[in-house]
Amino acid sequence: MTTSTTSESPAAAPLLDLQQLVAAVRRRRRLWCSLALVGLLLGAAVAVLMPPPPSAVVKLLVAHEGDQPNDSGTLIRTDVAVLQTTAIAGKALQALGAPDKPEDFMKAYTGLGLTNNLLEIDVTGRSDAEAVARAKALADAFVADHVRRIQEAADAEAKALLDQQGRMREELAQINQAIGDGAQQNGPKASASLESLYSSRADLTSRITEFGQRAAAARVGTPRLVAGTQIVDAPHVVRKSLPVTAATDAAIGLVLGLVVGLAWAAVGTVVADRPVLRRDIAANLGASVVAEFRRRPRGPAGRLQGRRARVARTRLTTTLARTVRGSAEAVSLLELGCAGSTSEIALDLGRALGEEGPVVVVDGLPGPQLARRRPQPGDPAVVGGESAPAPAGAERRLGVGSVAPGTAWTDLRYLGTRTVLVVRAGHGNTAWLHTVARQLADQDIAVIGVVLIDPDPRDRTDGTLWDGPPAPARGRSGSPARQNGTGRRRTERRPMWTARVPDSDQEAR
Repeated sequence: MTTSTTSESPAAAPLLDLQQLVAAVRRRRRLWCSLALVGLLLGAAVAVLMPPPPSAVVKLLVAHEGDQPNDSGTLIRTDVAVLQTTAIAGKALQALGAPDKPEDFMKAYTGLGLTNNLLEIDVTGRSDAEAVARAKALADAFVADHVRRIQEAADAEAKALLDQQGRMREELAQINQAIGDGAQQNGPKASASLESLYSSRADLTSRITEFGQRAAAARVGTPRLVAGTQIVDAPHVVRKSLPVTAATDAAIGLVLGLVVGLAWAAVGTVVADRPVLRRDIAANLGASVVAEFRRRPRGPAGRLQGRRARVARTRLTTTLARTVRGSAEAVSLLELGCAGSTSEIALDLGRALGEEGPVVVVDGLPGPQLARRRPQPGDPAVVGGESAPAPAGAERRLGVGSVAPGTAWTDLRYLGTRTVLVVRAGHGNTAWLHTVARQLADQDIAVIGVVLIDPDPRDRTDGTLWDGPPAPARGRSGSPARQNGTGRRRTERRPMWTARVPDSDQEAR
């Protein structure tokens, strides 16, 4: 009886791969940079085409009866809320003689508590003079309303104290009458009653005097609060610089556009589910990444990187030529999202192999990348896939095809039974990469490796697939295990015999 050991199951994939998300968002930098630029331009255009209306500012010193040094700003916030009422707006409009509605006028001004007793009112108008007049009317209306409320509160408090004093006077009159009636009586009970009445009269007299003093103090404190509420900064026009306003609005538009662009790119990345990293592309295609190629950018940056791009292209051609020479079967290049780059790679590979013998490139691409090209000296012969003749003698055939959606999968085997996939990073989604791997396996086409076009420059993941331990196992002859057609290293596991368990202590001994 033998038991076979299996490798541990891979860790479950995270719900959201942050590394993949960051790389995909970084690749879509044109999108969010464009939106940020649009936001910048729109912000500057709004500042120029829609300048802010004229505004005026006035500052008020507001005195409160309950002012405390440690006040948290509740009283001044109450004043701001009172300012934003139809009563204050209506009185200001009445003073201005304007026919506007208080509800509409309330939208033209705002209040801000600078300190516990300092209130700032910002008012807009059709012109500078109108803005100043509105600010003056609002300040006067608020001061008048605040003074009125203070006086009404003081009068109400004084009236309540005087009413209480009047009731106490009536009670004192009753006690005086009782004292007069009891003075005519004799006896111990009459004396005790008179003593109690005298004590009550003294207490009432003291309280009457106290209430009178409190009523006077309530009226005395009112002028101090009224005088403390006043305009400390006269209404004046706020001058706004157009360049500063344009710069501020442009910065706000830039930030908003950048945020919208990043959010859009992130959501699009999650929804599209298009792998960008080497690790994910190799895992989804079931083949290792054997080479990479970065297309030369256009413009001055491309001219500066021309020599580096030529060196990388030569290195890629050398790697693929070595792979094709070591294959006894026909090899093809199948593209996904990079037909132009695949055509260039096929021509370079044909030139490199043409030094050793005749090479024919079989064009199976759906577009005119190879069919309508202008032949250059040293280029291999290019024939269409439908008219490709059978290989003659030592002639080497190099097929070029596509695995994009709409591919005729059964025709790919005529291009070559072994293939190198040329995939542009971030082009195909996960489902389509799985479809490509499954269809190639069904057609019995071995994938030698993957050439990654336009990889992420900051990608540090490993694009090599491994089955088994990291260290390659060695057989009896000491040579490492051979690689299979998909580029995976596989090691054969020898069967292990299970140990027999003793049935009793005697047998164990």
